[in-house]
Amino acid sequence: MPTFIPPFDPELPACDLARALIGAELLVRGAGGIVVETEAYAREDPASHSFRGPTARNAAMFGPAGHAYVYRSYGLHLCLNVVGRPGEAVLIRALDPRTGVDLMRQRRPSGPLCAGPGRLGQALGVSLSDNGLPFDGTALGLRRAPVPPGAGLCGPRIGISRGMDLPWRFGLAGAPGLSRGFGGEGQGAAG
Repeated sequence: MPTFIPPFDPELPACDLARALIGAELLVRGAGGIVVETEAYAREDPASHSFRGPTARNAAMFGPAGHAYVYRSYGLHLCLNVVGRPGEAVLIRALDPRTGVDLMRQRRPSGPLCAGPGRLGQALGVSLSDNGLPFDGTALGLRRAPVPPGAGLCGPRIGISRGMDLPWRFGLAGAPGLSRGFGGEGQGAAG
């Protein structure tokens, strides 16, 4: 059985954390799968919720590394992030469902289960009460999994209006359920 990712390195930059989470197993109260797509958000990044400093909404981003930052997007969708350095977080964009698939399908009866952060949040039953919880294997967990060399992809983030040119979206090559492709074959390989 793989080991839980914590302890998290509180000095690991968001992009390095985003790469490290690709291929990890994510569990939310017994439902989950393999992380196949992430996006990094750093403190100096104009697209980050932490760009203007701490607020009541983004307080979890300034809390301990390895905790969840959950927010509501467009007033509808709950998005799950992993906190890294103070003011930095990694959005979990997509998951290859493996555990508790029947439960996920009850929550999301039609369409892709976890291709996109809103769908992922719904399928996993993420709630605002998860905000600030640790990924310690209690309610939320992350387990290490080796990713084959050359299997990582990177490209520009999507669904944002600032910092769109930064190649801070990461994915697992050939994985099912990516929220959007990364371009042509051979493009966007992450080192």
